[in-house]
Amino acid sequence: MLSKILNTDLKEQMVVWRHHLHRHPELSFEERLTSDYIASVLISKDIKIHRGLAGTGIVATIRGEKSGPVIGLRADMDALPITELNTFDYKSVHEGKMHACGHDGHSAMLLGAAVFLKENNNFSGTVHFIFQPAEEGGGGGRVMIEEGLFELFPCQAVYGMHNWPGLKKGCFAIHDNEVMAAVDTLDINVKGRGGHAAMPDQCIDPIVSSSQIINALHSIVSRNIKPTDSAVLSITAINAGSAYNVIPNDVKIKGTLRYFDNNVGEMVKSKMHSIVENIGSTMGVSASLTVTPSYPATINTKKHAEKCAEAASMVAGKHNVIRDMPPSMGSEDFSFILNASEGAYIWIGNGAVPKSQPKGGCMLHNAQYDFNDDVMTLGVSYWAQLVFNILK
Repeated sequence: MLSKILNTDLKEQMVVWRHHLHRHPELSFEERLTSDYIASVLISKDIKIHRGLAGTGIVATIRGEKSGPVIGLRADMDALPITELNTFDYKSVHEGKMHACGHDGHSAMLLGAAVFLKENNNFSGTVHFIFQPAEEGGGGGRVMIEEGLFELFPCQAVYGMHNWPGLKKGCFAIHDNEVMAAVDTLDINVKGRGGHAAMPDQCIDPIVSSSQIINALHSIVSRNIKPTDSAVLSITAINAGSAYNVIPNDVKIKGTLRYFDNNVGEMVKSKMHSIVENIGSTMGVSASLTVTPSYPATINTKKHAEKCAEAASMVAGKHNVIRDMPPSMGSEDFSFILNASEGAYIWIGNGAVPKSQPKGGCMLHNAQYDFNDDVMTLGVSYWAQLVFNILK
């Protein structure tokens, strides 16, 4: 099957699709042109589609020659609010927007899989190809589910794939359970009493109190979480004051908490509330913490991870399928899909990460990132092999 894909012009088509998508990035829930373009390709190949879930989402359906199980394959479509620094001819034409996470490549590979399987539907069952908006913080997967994704398109399992810079081209990484962490956003408000910087005794300084709070928060993970468990608490924004000689009235602090085990997450959040409130009280300020759940942890169903590993081994060789790669503390909204359905989420190598002047290989969310076109044929081969293995 791999040689059959290689002997077609599918790779060239995918490069054209990918470069078009890269040139015209759109942010979460704004993927209207992206959705129109993907839909036009599918329609031109006589593939049945449904549009409108989560606004710009698309579900394409291909039925095999015989009836059988129903599975879903998913790709994300949205870009990031980053100004691209690349200079190649297909760089973003939308200022301040960029495909810096490879969703252009994910969509192109899923399009390629749909086109290939439309022409080679000698399987028993049905495949739904889910083109999802708003992965980058918008929770598009959650919205598609809330709007009836699995009522309209019931699936026995759903599978996802993400490119992974730093993982060798030609390799896959597949986890039996934890893949990506849960993430909660943190907002801390510290209110004191401002005044002249020369008269701090007449003020209640929220900056000093905030410093104490931040230092104490960073001790939670190192002194309360078992070394064998995982959690990351990061303070990422501190906003207060605007003048050299004025102590401000308040401080606003932002950050994130990431974890795999919900019990670990709840324990850290409890400690955080205690620290914020008690230090605030001790220092004479009013301090409050708001924790907003964002994405749950992405956790594979082991039996489906094994199906993925089998398919990946068949197209790349068992030695190129890594089964013990550590999970990432980054987050992914495929987690919502895995909470609603069985399935698995895997990584495909995007190639080495250069130490300087990255070109086509730097890390995700970098202004010089670019998806590696050379991995698309392997990605499509994997999707097709997975379908043929499951829908025998």
